[in-house]
Amino acid sequence: MLLLPLTHSLSKTQFTSTHHLLKSTTARSAARFRHPQRHHQQHQQVSLPLSPGSDYTLSFTLGGSSSVSLYLDTGSDLVWLPCHPFECILCESKPEKPDPLNISSTASSVSCQSPACSSAHSSVPTSDLCAVSKCPLDYIETSDCQSFSCPPFYYAYGDGSLVAKLYRESLSMPVSLNRSLVLKNFTFGCAHTTLAEPVGVAGFGRGLLSLPAQLSTLSPHLGNRFSYCLVSHSFDSDRVRLPSPLIFGRYEDKEKRVKTDEAEFVYTDMLDNPKHPYFYSVGLEGISVGKKNIPAPGFLKRVDGKGNGGMVVDSGTTFTMLPASLYNPVMDEFDRRVGRVHERASQIEDKTGLSPCYYFDNNVVNVPVLKLHFVGNGSSVVLPRKNYFHEFTDGGDGSSVMKKRKVGCVMLMNGGDDKELSSGPGATLGNYQQQGFEVVYDLDKGKVGFARRECASLWESLNKN
Repeated sequence: MLLLPLTHSLSKTQFTSTHHLLKSTTARSAARFRHPQRHHQQHQQVSLPLSPGSDYTLSFTLGGSSSVSLYLDTGSDLVWLPCHPFECILCESKPEKPDPLNISSTASSVSCQSPACSSAHSSVPTSDLCAVSKCPLDYIETSDCQSFSCPPFYYAYGDGSLVAKLYRESLSMPVSLNRSLVLKNFTFGCAHTTLAEPVGVAGFGRGLLSLPAQLSTLSPHLGNRFSYCLVSHSFDSDRVRLPSPLIFGRYEDKEKRVKTDEAEFVYTDMLDNPKHPYFYSVGLEGISVGKKNIPAPGFLKRVDGKGNGGMVVDSGTTFTMLPASLYNPVMDEFDRRVGRVHERASQIEDKTGLSPCYYFDNNVVNVPVLKLHFVGNGSSVVLPRKNYFHEFTDGGDGSSVMKKRKVGCVMLMNGGDDKELSSGPGATLGNYQQQGFEVVYDLDKGKVGFARRECASLWESLNKN
């Protein structure tokens, strides 16, 4: 889920923001485990479950509250949840409406002098924020406004927004049946009003307020890297699936690998974005359709001084979105190979918005392999077929005349013309295309890595003990 500009309205395909984040940190107490402690090794690793579905959610508790579930989102940097009393505007059609949180008496508000407050307000100086909080001028001049709370702030995504206030409370995440990872003084946003956002979000971006950033400060023994391995999407709520592992402190010690035959990671460098520093931007060189390589436009290979270009790796967006200048030639080549053998399913395209789609009835449809070429030597990733070609049965029109037919559709999206993408990221790598990969974010080395995995098996292997 990518953030939307706060200065003007844009189409959903642009996905940019003006949240400039401070890189300073505040003093916080260390995290601890709720079980007998051994001496910590230099690096530790813990795995947490992400609930399966069409979205991936992380569950934890705040203070003495009941468990809350938030969407995992690497495209934003704020951890927030709905709080009582709560109003969600334009949420009537939303399927999920969790109970809002009642703020615990042990929760404390964040001071207007805190770097976290400035970060939530797009780096507005703390003196301005304390003035809004009615801190007296002589207190502002002497930096003595600690007792004045951070004022509410506005935060926007590509498809919704919210107004929230910052609090601190102990956060507890289940690591196993009898063990939890506890972070004291965790900072989060408490939203009483949202627009089209009924469910909270766990921002995993590169900002000061994100969950990984706070974890690296509160629990330094876990290092400054994390990964996840997303099991296949489950659009059937009745279908039971194993959770997707979310791993903090992921290492690559070959002697300690879960399996010795695991595929190694393919890495590409993170691109620094001066305007949107919370994005995990990478460079895309091109896409291969079968043996034909289609180069990406230049703006996808880099991020310019204005923060435009590159591809954002985003767990909070479902489908990969490409600029028309790359999407069209990729789909043309795909159709040239598949369309000459299989009938185009135009009615399905009109009904679903997916394209191109094909009927293949009782025949096995042969589709070309898609490969993403990231910037860097050998930084290419072959997508599994199910990650870009969805096969299903069309039910016809319900009459006996129209028989059911097998259909397959490409699951990549046209993000719009290049001019529409001239301000912000040029493309987005969505979670549908990340299924079946362990995706690692190494913040110390500034790299994003991809490795094919059986994610359900990885979860079981990580949780044997």
